[in-house]
Amino acid sequence: MAFDSGTETVSNLDAPIAKKVPTRREHHGDVFVDEYEWLRDKDNPEVIGYLEAENVYTEAKTAHLESLRGRIFDEIKARTQETDLSVPTRSGDFWYYSRSFEGKQYAVQCRCPIDASAEGIDAWTPPRLEADTEVSGEQVLLDSNELAADHDFFALGAFSVTQDGALLAYSVDTVGDERYVLRFKDLRTGELLADEVSGTAPGATWSLDGTHVFYQTVDESWRPDTVWRHRLGSTEDDVQVFHEPDERYWVSIGTTRSEKYLMIWIGSKITSECRVLESATPEGEFRALLPRREGVEYSAEHAVVAGEDRFLILHNDVVDGVKAENFVLADAPASDPTNLTLLIGHRDDVRLEDVDAFADHLVLSYRREALTRIAIWPLTESGYGQRHELEFDLELFAVGAGANPEWEQPTLRIGLTSFISPVQVFDYVPATGELLLRREQPVLGGYDVEDYVQQRDWATAADGTRIPISLVWKRDAAAVGPKPLLLYGYGSYEASMDPSFSVARLSLLERGMVFAVAHVRGGGEMGRLWYDNGKTLTKKNTFTDFVSCAQHLIDAGVTTAEGLVADGGSAGGLLVGAVANLAPELFAGILTNVPFVDPLTSILDPSLPLTVIEWDEWGNPLADKDVYAYMKSYSPYENIEAKPYPAILASTSLNDTRVLYVEPAKWVAKLRATKTDDAPLLLKTEMSAGHGGVSGRYEKWKEVAFEFAWLLDTVGLADR
Repeated sequence: MAFDSGTETVSNLDAPIAKKVPTRREHHGDVFVDEYEWLRDKDNPEVIGYLEAENVYTEAKTAHLESLRGRIFDEIKARTQETDLSVPTRSGDFWYYSRSFEGKQYAVQCRCPIDASAEGIDAWTPPRLEADTEVSGEQVLLDSNELAADHDFFALGAFSVTQDGALLAYSVDTVGDERYVLRFKDLRTGELLADEVSGTAPGATWSLDGTHVFYQTVDESWRPDTVWRHRLGSTEDDVQVFHEPDERYWVSIGTTRSEKYLMIWIGSKITSECRVLESATPEGEFRALLPRREGVEYSAEHAVVAGEDRFLILHNDVVDGVKAENFVLADAPASDPTNLTLLIGHRDDVRLEDVDAFADHLVLSYRREALTRIAIWPLTESGYGQRHELEFDLELFAVGAGANPEWEQPTLRIGLTSFISPVQVFDYVPATGELLLRREQPVLGGYDVEDYVQQRDWATAADGTRIPISLVWKRDAAAVGPKPLLLYGYGSYEASMDPSFSVARLSLLERGMVFAVAHVRGGGEMGRLWYDNGKTLTKKNTFTDFVSCAQHLIDAGVTTAEGLVADGGSAGGLLVGAVANLAPELFAGILTNVPFVDPLTSILDPSLPLTVIEWDEWGNPLADKDVYAYMKSYSPYENIEAKPYPAILASTSLNDTRVLYVEPAKWVAKLRATKTDDAPLLLKTEMSAGHGGVSGRYEKWKEVAFEFAWLLDTVGLADR
């Protein structure tokens, strides 16, 4: 047998014990015997049987929480306006928006015609549509609920309308493996066209005239590597317009905001290249904007400055003899992109992230002091005007440009949120400085922002680095001593964990929990060097930073070890898995989704999905003995010891192509065979989902309720 569930009654169910099948791995003279590698073969009925037995065990061990799960689900549902619609966005002759309906899992994409008689700012003021009333002239473009019928999983990939509003390209994934089927719809007639392309990546980009669509496909490792051109209605084979053979690089395609240029982007973790083509000539040849140079990243946007076509280029190349780690902004004539003129120089405390171009202004996105910022930069007849930053009266917040599809528009759609502020959608008017509130995310049940507190704290790492921590709690819970706390972390790929509002999280805060985010190195909150000092041979900073944050919160009296749970998913699962080995005594529990807990095994195997492109993030342990030894020294799976561990709930998905289910399966099997305590150890596998877990909002709420109930039980709040 593959395992022994060994039980006679559900209440006394014993944990499944995975069999041991020694598999020898040898690299750089080091031998590792992996006893659970056999779990990688998901075509083996014994493997499926083991995963199903773990699911039965997890359900049995959490059965006492069924009522609590139901209450949390009901709370999320009661606070959510289920029948709702988004703020309409103007594109061409239509306002586009999405609807949600009570009882339905997925969104419905719609549009209605603009008021052709409106002028000036009135023509850009979105109609006030009511969720429960009929909209005059409304057209349903795509109902994902219909597409998802009869499928256990559903994800919408591409959703792209031609400039004239006549045609829709969309793609769907009904398995969870992130390979989509691309289809086309004539929006004038509602007819589904005969054209169909299988096995695509999620996006689709139209040519300016709507005659061609460009899409990507992936290789056997799920790497987007090829761009194709499809002529609508053609029975001829699609044309390959670009292929990237180097496995370190991903490929994508899009357009400039002006829609004048199509742009193919080729990027590794440390190097990028752009190829451009005038969108009016879709059958032409793409040309390199700037040549690819190892270690240099850049992005580009088209702008018209003083009547001249120019490219705005963000890059981190050497400027005045110094590497521009946090990026600089330059521009160049479209006719000679190599002729760069510096516009914004390098700053150690500001990380430039993006630039958007409109007919009469630019929008700069950047981060300073671990917070996102946005600035408007007018374009004048002679060139560039005086830029200014938008300010908000919040200690913690996240702000960014929203949907702004038009090149010429008198407003800028932006979104603002925080840990305590529901998402607000504004239209900013550059000409007057007005900030017009278009919508605030409704939270039913009498939510009052004044009942909650958010603040920034700082921990000190072992090397003296100050690590930012964001915290949020209910105000009446602040003055009564330490509280149970959920500490979330990620810390990889320069991803920043910015402040965001969560309706579901209120179920924790209302029960007296504190939620905190440790902005550890390896993320991007404090700039490029913050990322660089938490990757490859400095990766351990990510883990020790998190431990320092946990210890700081305990020492400061915010929480206790008995009330502290660590939370992280995917690469954040690597973080909390490593922390479970480093400092198990600081945590009552570890909560993790699709955790990357067997990194060395994965990164050693170039045949696995996405491995080669990851070498810039983690190092190449195949070629470098030092990288191999370093990764082995922190791998959660390979460093499990015979000692007590916190309670652990690990969730995964059988069809995940990014972090294979086998990693948490092996991790849990080895923990169960090795650890010396009786703290709960649970593995939950979704048998028909991918990296993002279950699909459908109600199913996701059930999943959140399952995790929150376990969390509250772990810290002693299950009776609240």
